[in-house]
Amino acid sequence: MVKKIGWTIIATTLLTLLTMCSTESRNIVQGELWLDTAGNPINAHGSGMLYHNGVYYWYGEYKKGETILPEWATWECYRTDVTGVSCYSSTDLYNWTFEGIVLGAVTDDPSHDLHPSKVLERPKVVYNAKTHKFVMWAHVESADYSKAAAGVAVSDSPTGPFTYLGSFRPNDAMSRDQTLFVDDDGKAYQFASSEHNATMYINELTDDYLQPTGRYTRNFIDMSREAPAVFKKDGKYYMISSGCTGWDPNQAQLAVADSIMGEWSIIGDPCTGTNADKTFYAQSTYVQQVHGKKDLYIAMFDRWNKTDLEDSRYVWLPIEFDNDQITIPWREEWSLDDFE
Repeated sequence: MVKKIGWTIIATTLLTLLTMCSTESRNIVQGELWLDTAGNPINAHGSGMLYHNGVYYWYGEYKKGETILPEWATWECYRTDVTGVSCYSSTDLYNWTFEGIVLGAVTDDPSHDLHPSKVLERPKVVYNAKTHKFVMWAHVESADYSKAAAGVAVSDSPTGPFTYLGSFRPNDAMSRDQTLFVDDDGKAYQFASSEHNATMYINELTDDYLQPTGRYTRNFIDMSREAPAVFKKDGKYYMISSGCTGWDPNQAQLAVADSIMGEWSIIGDPCTGTNADKTFYAQSTYVQQVHGKKDLYIAMFDRWNKTDLEDSRYVWLPIEFDNDQITIPWREEWSLDDFE
C-alpha cells in the first residue's frame, strides 16, 4: 500500500510538472530557438502563412549549411545554397509539425532557378478557391542578384509537393522582396520591391493567380521600401515594410489605403518600446490574422543572423488597435490566451 501511494505521488507530481511545462510553452518568446514537434529548430525564414480548413501552414526559406559572402560581392549579400521551401503545420500556432521541403532545389541543372547556386527568398502561398490549387510565389534570383524575378509554383495540397512553373518579371518590372494578398472578393495581388528596390509595385493577378493581369500601381517611389507585409482590417488596407539596409535592421513603416490599387498614405513607424527604432532588430515578413480571436493580428518578423543565416530567429508580436492608432509594442513574450 505504501509503495502504491508512493508511485501515485510520483505520477501526480510528474503530471503537474508536465502541465506546468505545457502551460509555460504556450508563450511566444521572441528570438529564442523555436523547435518543431520533433524537437528540431524551425527553419522557415522570410516566411508567409496560410490558414486553410482550420490549419495554419507556415512556409519559409529552408536555410541549411554554410553562410557565405561571394568573393565578387560589393555589398553584404550573405547567402546559403538553395535547399528549398519548407512547410510546417499547426492548429494552435504553438506546436508546429514539419511537413517537409515542399519545393525543393534542382541540383542537376545549373541554369534552373532552383539550383543551389541561385537565390530563393520570401515564399508566399495562397489558396485559389476557383481552381482549388495552392499557389506559391517567391523571389527567385541569379547568384549575382541581377535576375530580380518572381517564381511561381502550384500544388493540389498545402503540404506539396509544389510544381515549379517558371519565372518572369511581373509587368516587365523587377521583382525582389515580395508578398501575396487575397482580398475578400477573391482577387489576388503581388506586392514587390522593384526598380532596384526604389519603388513598391502592386500587381493585380489573373483569376488563377499565376500571372499578372497587366494592371499595376507604383508606390512609395524612390523611398526604397522592402519586406512588405499586408493585411486588411475594417475595410482598410495596411502595409508594414522596412527600409533597404541589407541584412541590418532599420525602422519599420506602416502605410494605409482605402483601396488596394489606390493611394497609399504613410502613417509612420508602428513599433514602440525597446529597440523600436530598429524594428526590435528584426524585419517584417508577414501579418497573420488569428482565427477565433477578435482583432488579433500577428506581425511576423525575421531576426536575421547574416553570418549564420540558418540560425536566424523569429519575432512575432500582436498588433494593437486603438481607434485609428495602430501600434506594435515590444513584448519579450506573450500568449494567445491573453486575447479574447
